[in-house]
Amino acid sequence: MANVSIKQLRKSYDGKQDVLAGINLDVEDGEFCVLVGPSGCGKSTLLRMLCGLEDVTDGEIAIGDQVVNRLPPAERGIAMVFQSYALYPHMTVYKNMAFGLKVAGTDKNTIDQQIRHTAAILKIDHLLDRLPRALSGGQRQRVAIGRAIVRKPRLFLFDEPLSNLDAALRVQTRLEIAKLHRQLAATIVYVTHDQVEAMTLGDKIVVMNEGHIQQSGTPLALYQQPQNLFVATFIGSPKMNLISALVTAIEADHLKVQLDGGQEVRADVCVTEVNGVLRIGDPVTLGLRPEHILENATGSEAFYGTVNMVEHLGEANFIYATLQNGQDVVIRGDGNNTVPLGAPITLSAASSAFHVFDANGNALHRTKPGNMISSKQISSTAA
Repeated sequence: MANVSIKQLRKSYDGKQDVLAGINLDVEDGEFCVLVGPSGCGKSTLLRMLCGLEDVTDGEIAIGDQVVNRLPPAERGIAMVFQSYALYPHMTVYKNMAFGLKVAGTDKNTIDQQIRHTAAILKIDHLLDRLPRALSGGQRQRVAIGRAIVRKPRLFLFDEPLSNLDAALRVQTRLEIAKLHRQLAATIVYVTHDQVEAMTLGDKIVVMNEGHIQQSGTPLALYQQPQNLFVATFIGSPKMNLISALVTAIEADHLKVQLDGGQEVRADVCVTEVNGVLRIGDPVTLGLRPEHILENATGSEAFYGTVNMVEHLGEANFIYATLQNGQDVVIRGDGNNTVPLGAPITLSAASSAFHVFDANGNALHRTKPGNMISSKQISSTAA
């Protein structure tokens, strides 16, 4: 396996508009790196440049100690798994997996050993004599992954490999890919638009938008400390609630802000960072994760809304409400509670749960980002 180093990478098709604008990224040896973002953000273009299917306009790509900008795909030591399975329909599973090794001149005994070993890992050893048309979608995807594994590449590239699978198969195959990464200690760069895949698979998540990296880091770091509004709302399902407010006081370790409805709440942020960035009267955006909002709260910092819809998931429910200022919020509540539609609801949250974003959408660091308080903990404290 090998590490990946990308420096000031730029891609432009017309010489004017950059699809990728100065990307800098390091992927460690054995790391599972997930590129995530909306359609058109540049993540698939970046992957195609890694594997040599797109030319580099400017910058440098290195795999291991080798700069690969001008190397053809076959000489980069990579294996790619596409969204479409790209299996040869007239070849059996065995022959599909063997094809790349035969082209490389590998001897028959080695080919047979590698195929049967890989097939056993992926639990497709009983399918080796079948044609692709006799396989399910999940089985075809495992064959495509197996074809990549037998080549023993330095780097695995996955381009939205689960997009064509149904919900149950996506979960199953996602678990298999995670187990495979642990078994092989492989370096993987994985592209997806699904942030749930990103959160569950990645050692490192790279959030992209409009050709730029918005933030990279561990899943927990991005979830607890998003650097801007884009990352805050892209990572997390349901997404973070955003509430407009005005700064009313700047204290030693927190802000006090007033919501549009007149309620005042406290948000714990690093005051040294606030000085020179915010002043009293400045507009800010508050962010709250659905699981950190307490329903039926009491106290001076409560804010109020009306229930519009409830989604029941069994162990929890998602309550969709509209605040007095007209903004919509989602609350993750106890699945055992019955919440009538149209009913008034009183909400609250711990001061440590609030994220604060300035007028430019940049986040202010919270005082205690690692000590998040869940709604269950708030409930027990309030009781």
